[in-house]
This record gives sequence, C-alpha cells and structure tokens, in this order.
Amino acid sequence: MLDIKFIRENPDAVRENIKKKFQDEKLPLVDEVIELDAQRRATQQEADDLRSNRKKISKQIGALM
Repeated sequence: MLDIKFIRENPDAVRENIKKKFQDEKLPLVDEVIELDAQRRATQQEADDLRSNRKKISKQIGALM
C-alpha cells in the first residue's frame, strides 16, 4: 500500500508504475486519490482557519467584558 504523502509528492511515478502493472484500468483511481487528498487538505486548512478565528473572536469578546 502506498503512502498518501508519497503519492502526493510523486504522482507521475505512481501513475507510471500503476500503468505498468495494471495497464490503464487503475489510473482513474490514482487520480481520484490525489484529488480527494487535495480536497481533504483544503478542508482541513479551512477548519483550522475557522478554529483560529473563533479563538481570536473569543479573546476579543473576553476583553470587551
């Protein structure tokens, strides 16, 4: 099983290896994994930003009270 970090850093090498082993039938799966990982990282970043904003706003509310 490949590590997602390796796939993210070496997508062309992974595609080429999958193509050699399974022809073209598994290539859409590699592309899907790469796309889902990008979406997951974007969602995680958005969640982190929202948590940061919430903490900042909570501190501002605390200072006002």
